[in-house]
Amino acid sequence: MAEPVELPNRIGILPFRNKVLLPGAIIRIRCTSPSRYRVKLVEQELWQREEKGMIGILPVRDAAETVSAGSMLTQGDLGDKSSKNQTGIPASHKLDGKSQQEPIHWHTRGVAARALHLSRGVEKPSGRVTYTVILEGLCRFSIMELNTKGAYSTARISPLDMTKAEMERVEQDPDFIALSRQFKATAMELISVLEQKQKTVGRTKVLLETVPLHKLADFFVASFEISFEEQLSMLDSVDVKVRLSKATELVDRHLQSIRVAEKITKKVEGQLSKSQKEYLLRQQMRAIKEELGDNDDEDDDVAGLERKMQAAGMPPNVWKHAQRELRRLKKMQPQQPGYNSSRVYLELLADLPWQTTSEELEFDLKAAKERLDSDHFGLEKVKQRIIEYLAVRKLKPDARGPVLCFVGPPGVGKTSLASSIAAALGRKFVRISLGGVKDEADIRGHRRTYIGSMPGRLIDGLKKVSVRNPVMLLDEIDKTGSDVRGDPASALLEVLDPEQNKSFNDHYLNVPFDLSKVIFVATANRAQPIPPPLLDRMEVIELPGYTAEEKLNIAMRHLIPRVLNQHGLNSEFLKVPEGMVKLIIQRYTREAGVRNLERNLAALARAAAVRVAQQEQTVVPLNKDVHQISSPLLESRLAEGEVEMEVIPMGVNNHEISSAFRVLSPLVVDEDMLEKVLGPPKYDDKETAERVASPGVSVGLVWTSFGGEVQFIEATSMVGKGDLHLTGQLGDVIKESAQIALTWVRARATELNLTPAEEGGNLLEGRDVHIHFPAGAVPKDGPSAGVTLVTALVSLFSRRRVRSDTAMTGEMTLRGLVLPVGGIKDKVLAAHRYGLKRVILPERNLKDLVEVPAAVLGSMEILVAKRMEDVLEHAFEGGCPWRQHSRL
Repeated sequence: MAEPVELPNRIGILPFRNKVLLPGAIIRIRCTSPSRYRVKLVEQELWQREEKGMIGILPVRDAAETVSAGSMLTQGDLGDKSSKNQTGIPASHKLDGKSQQEPIHWHTRGVAARALHLSRGVEKPSGRVTYTVILEGLCRFSIMELNTKGAYSTARISPLDMTKAEMERVEQDPDFIALSRQFKATAMELISVLEQKQKTVGRTKVLLETVPLHKLADFFVASFEISFEEQLSMLDSVDVKVRLSKATELVDRHLQSIRVAEKITKKVEGQLSKSQKEYLLRQQMRAIKEELGDNDDEDDDVAGLERKMQAAGMPPNVWKHAQRELRRLKKMQPQQPGYNSSRVYLELLADLPWQTTSEELEFDLKAAKERLDSDHFGLEKVKQRIIEYLAVRKLKPDARGPVLCFVGPPGVGKTSLASSIAAALGRKFVRISLGGVKDEADIRGHRRTYIGSMPGRLIDGLKKVSVRNPVMLLDEIDKTGSDVRGDPASALLEVLDPEQNKSFNDHYLNVPFDLSKVIFVATANRAQPIPPPLLDRMEVIELPGYTAEEKLNIAMRHLIPRVLNQHGLNSEFLKVPEGMVKLIIQRYTREAGVRNLERNLAALARAAAVRVAQQEQTVVPLNKDVHQISSPLLESRLAEGEVEMEVIPMGVNNHEISSAFRVLSPLVVDEDMLEKVLGPPKYDDKETAERVASPGVSVGLVWTSFGGEVQFIEATSMVGKGDLHLTGQLGDVIKESAQIALTWVRARATELNLTPAEEGGNLLEGRDVHIHFPAGAVPKDGPSAGVTLVTALVSLFSRRRVRSDTAMTGEMTLRGLVLPVGGIKDKVLAAHRYGLKRVILPERNLKDLVEVPAAVLGSMEILVAKRMEDVLEHAFEGGCPWRQHSRL
C-alpha cells in the first residue's frame, strides 16, 4: 500500500449514492442483471481485465439534498486543472436499476478502487447474472471531464496523491511531525481501550507501525460510523496535514464516546450489584433475627402497616383480600415498580373507617330546633323535615338516612343548611363538589391498572373524616356532565340507593364498602337537568328564596355581624340601621338569595375600615422605653380631653388590638353614604310604571334557575303585510305561545271591539306586528307567557294601557282557557320584590299559594282567572268594558 499507484487517464465510474469509499477501506458490493449500469461496468472494467482492472468510486447526492450541500458540488481545490469539468451541473442516469430518470449531483473527487475478489453467477432458468465484488480503495483523484453517455459513465481523471519526493518534503515539516505524534498517541490510546474488549486489534497495532500516516488516517476514519458530510470532508482533505488534523479529531471523538458508554455501563452494573447486595444483606439480617429470636418490628414499616390493618376492623372478606395483598407486598423489594402502588393501596384499606362511627348527640328535638333557628332564619319546611328525621331516629336508631335534595336559586343557604344538619346531628361533615364532573371515575374511582390511579371522591371523603356515618353533601348535582369517560349521574344511582349502597364497589378499592350509614344531602339550582332515575332516589325540597322581611332579619342577625368580624370591626365602628338595610334590599338587590346583599354590606364595611385606619385620635405605645410622644394634633386633643390612652399588652389577639382604636362616634350609614359607596340605586319602584306607560306593554312573571323574575313584553304595529315578528332570543315553545296569542286576539277582535264589524275584524290588514322580550341576551322559553302576550296585544290594538301594579302568569289554549303553570311561589316573591301589588294567577294554581309566606300574601292582591276574558278584566284599569262573553 506504500507504493504509488499508477492511474489511467480515463476510468469507469461507479457512483455511490450518499456513501464514500476512502483509500485503504474495503467494501463489498453485489450487482445483478436488472441493474445493467453496474453489471456492464463490472463486466468490462473488472471481469475482462482481471488483475489490471480498476474503477473509480464517485460519491453522488440526490438532487433533493443538494440545497444544504451546494458547496460540495463546486470544483473545490481543483483550481485551473479542471477547466473542462462538467460536474457542477446535475446529470441524469439510471442508477441502481431504477426505472425512472432521477437527477443526481456528482462529487468532484473520488477514489480509485481495485477488485480483491470477484465472482460471477448465473441464475437458472431466468439467466440473471450476478457479480459479487470486494473492492479496496487505492488513492484519490479529481474529475477533469465526466461523460454520462453510453452503457456506463466514464471520466478523465487527474491523481491527487503527492509524489514520493513531495511526501518526503512534507515529512520534514515541523507541523506535520507534531500532528503525526498527536495522531499516533490518540490512535494508540484507542487501540488500548479496544484491546480490553476485542482480541483482533493486534493487526491494527502492526498497521500503526508499518503503514504511512497519511494512508493510516484514511484507514482509521473508514472504520468509524460517521455522517456522509464528514466522509466527504475527509475525502476532500488532499492536504496531508489537514487530513491528519481531521482524522485526529474523529479518532478522539470515537474514543470519548467509548469511554462514556463504558462509564454508563459500569454505573448500571454498579446499581444492579448494589440492589443485589442490599437484598442479600436483608435476607441475612432477617435470618440472624430469627436465630436470635429478636424480631423487633417497631421500626419495620410493613409490620406497622400490618398492625394498623388489623386494628381497622375490616369485614372478613375484605381482610382476606388485604392479607393476600400484604403477602405480595412482603415479597417485593422497595425498588420494584409496583411496590409503592401496593403500599398506598394497603394504607388506604387501613385508613378507611370500616367500623368507626361518630358519637351522635342525644336526640333533644328542642335543642336541635334552636340550633337550626340560630343558624338560619325562615326555611320552616326544611327545618320541620330535619326535626321529623331526628324524631324517627330517636324512636328507631337503626333507621336508614334520607337522601335530601335542596333545590333553589344561588344564595338561599343550601350548602350552609347541610352543615347545620351535621351540627344538629353531632356528625362530621364532608362536602363533594360535582359541578363540571364528567368522568365516572370521580365517583367510582380509577382501576389500579392505570398509572396515577386513585379512589373516587366518596371513598376519599370518608378517609378524610375517618367515620363511616358523616353527613355527605353532594354539591351542584345538577351540573354533572357525560362524555366518553362515562356518566357520573348514572354512577350516583348506586350511591343514593339504600338497597345498593351497603355494598358500594369502588374500582380502586375493589372490595365492597358500606355507605348505608352515610346521610346524603344534595344541592341543585334546578331539578330539570337531573336524570329522572337519579331524581327518583332523592327527596326534593325546594328553597324558592327569601322575602324582603326575611332578608332584613337575616341581614340584622347573621350578615352584618359576620361582615363586621371579617373586616376587623364591631358595632362601635359601624352601625347599619334597619331602614338602610331595607333601602339596600329594595334599591340595590333583587335576587332570591342574599349574596349580593352581603356584598353590599361588605362594601360599607370596607369604607368604614378605611375611615378607622386613617384615624389619628389614638396613639398605641409599642415600646416601654418610649416615654413621651409629642404631636401638635395630639396635644390639642389632649387639652380638649377627647383622646383616650390605653396600653396594649403583648400577646393579645387581633380583635383586642382592633378594639384599641377608639373613635369619637360610630359611623352610621345613611342614604348619602349608600350613594357614595354603592353608587346610584339600581332599581326603583317607578320602573314598572314607566315601562307600561304606553299601550302594548304588559308585565309577566317567569321562573329561572336564579328564582322568579319579572318579564316585560312589548308589542307594536307598523305598516306591512300581516306578518308576526318575534325578538328576544326566544325558544320554540314561547314562539308558539306568541302565535296562539295573536290568533286568539284576531279571532275575537270584533267581540273585543278592537275593529269595527263592517271591516271583517282583520286586525293585520296592511300592518305587521312585532313582539319583543327585553333582555335579549338572556335565552327565554316556556308556556307561562301566554296570558301576558294576549294582554300586550289587546293593549296595543285597543290603545289602552295595562295597570302598572299588575303582573300575570299562565298558559292559555287556543279556546281561551287559562292553564296552570309551575314556580308560583318564586313568581309571587319576584312580584313582591319589584313592588307589584296585584298578581293574576290561573285558578288551578290557588293550591300553590300555601307555600307563599303569609306576610307576602297579606301585602298583595291575588286575582284568579279561569278564562282569558278574566285576565283582561283584571289587567286594565276599570275592568274591560268592551268584553263580551265569547262562546266556546
